[in-house]
Amino acid sequence: MSSNCGGSGRGLLEEIRQGCRRVAQQAQQVRIVEERLAAYAGELARHPLQHLQLDANSHFLGPDEEETVAFFLTLDTINFGSGYFPALGIRPEQSGYYTLAGALTDWFNRQGMLGAAELASISPQRCAEIFRQDLTRPAAADLMQLFARAWRELGSFLLAHHGGRFSALVERAGGCAEKLVGLLGGLPSYRDRAVYRGEEVLFYKRAQIAVADLYLAFGGEGAGEFRDIDRLTLFADNLVPHVLRQDGVLVYGAELAQRIGAGEPLPAGSAEEVEIRGCAVEAVERLVADLQQRGTPVFPLHLDNFLWHRGQQPDYRRTPRHRTLTCFY
Repeated sequence: MSSNCGGSGRGLLEEIRQGCRRVAQQAQQVRIVEERLAAYAGELARHPLQHLQLDANSHFLGPDEEETVAFFLTLDTINFGSGYFPALGIRPEQSGYYTLAGALTDWFNRQGMLGAAELASISPQRCAEIFRQDLTRPAAADLMQLFARAWRELGSFLLAHHGGRFSALVERAGGCAEKLVGLLGGLPSYRDRAVYRGEEVLFYKRAQIAVADLYLAFGGEGAGEFRDIDRLTLFADNLVPHVLRQDGVLVYGAELAQRIGAGEPLPAGSAEEVEIRGCAVEAVERLVADLQQRGTPVFPLHLDNFLWHRGQQPDYRRTPRHRTLTCFY
């Protein structure tokens, strides 16, 4: 498989890797526990890491390709807001993500897909209706404003460049995950980057997870066939770093740990927030390399999927993770 689908020079996904590696090398508040990596890789190797999970009850799989692609691009365009979740109306015993994904699935099943034209003019009020949120709650009102803005960007982009067709956007990528990441990354709400010690660092978490979701939804075929799927990085959010911290792979400085434990939000783009995300990406890169040397054929996609689902377990959910008010995760 190609690192950048046959293009010349260093590709976008490699740029993400290199930037996160530099962050990990310079980080002050977050550290990868080098002596823990090999043992942890050995523990992971005992699990069925290649069994990728997609909850059919919370994700709409439509009768045709266009509707399924529409669902996942629509979902991943608003697949953020974890910093707001503690103040939202969340379904009992469900995470914020599954609350939102389930509500959107219910809407697609009852009302049909949201077309590009509807997205291009959607209001926060309609978003609140879809996700069953109370706009009198300030956190919900703020998040529905961000959802509406992100959806309007996507709808306008599809109408202007892809005839209003979701699948046309995927077709334009020509089976190249990196290209689809780049196309989505052209939209402001997907342009997930920060400046750390004077250098730009890319993450593109949601653009990458959109590719991964399509890959899972279509079983790696049709609209989900990407010849460079192995080149995706960890989808750096606030849950997988939390799992890595709980499992002893990441260690936070005392001041940062205290702030997170107290529920203090970390500013988006702050050094601490970038270090948490960057070190998580780099740690997973090293774990994947170790697992591959052991003969376990895994990609960062596999580890992200496994660790994210591990983070849904009660033991991990009971401990505070970092929260950031951002449209990137």
